[in-house]
Amino acid sequence: MYPFLRLAKQQFLVRNAPPLATGETSVTRHVCWPWDLDMFAELNNGRVLTLYDLGRMPIAKRSGLLTLLKRERWGFAVAGATVRYRRRVKLFDRIEMRSRVIGWDPRFIYIEQGMWKRNGECASHAVFRTAVTSGAGMIAPERVMGLLGLETASPPLPLWVASWIEAEDQRPWPPMQEAVPAPLPLAATGEDAA
Repeated sequence: MYPFLRLAKQQFLVRNAPPLATGETSVTRHVCWPWDLDMFAELNNGRVLTLYDLGRMPIAKRSGLLTLLKRERWGFAVAGATVRYRRRVKLFDRIEMRSRVIGWDPRFIYIEQGMWKRNGECASHAVFRTAVTSGAGMIAPERVMGLLGLETASPPLPLWVASWIEAEDQRPWPPMQEAVPAPLPLAATGEDAA
């Protein structure tokens, strides 16, 4: 289940925080609870992505994006991510999450996030490709920034992020279109999978 109470707590904690400009880092703190663990008693990699959600929402609030989304009846979606896992997070470990908008292109806003352990080690690092959406499709980031009263030209994206974007542009969609060998039979019926 999505951690709505934890999300509400993060939003409460930043309710009076000053506005956040592009490139400025938002810092939130989190605990690895028993329900965040996988079978190896460490923070589940899927839960890492959910916790990163909790770190992005304070940015959205402090930048004015949440107010804009509500006013325009728009949405905010993740369209891609690249994650690097480096250190285990165990039960009751406390982590500091650092989150910042690093730039945008004609379609997406890129948000960089990292989880840091108390000993100063980075446990994981991610870049999320996000989009503001409406019933008619995606809203250009330049328009979003203008409505927020921010600079509409993106700061230069780091080379490694630009390279990831280029690699994503070469990735086929829909994926896995090559012929598949004989499908596996369905266990319950013994019939071939459709």
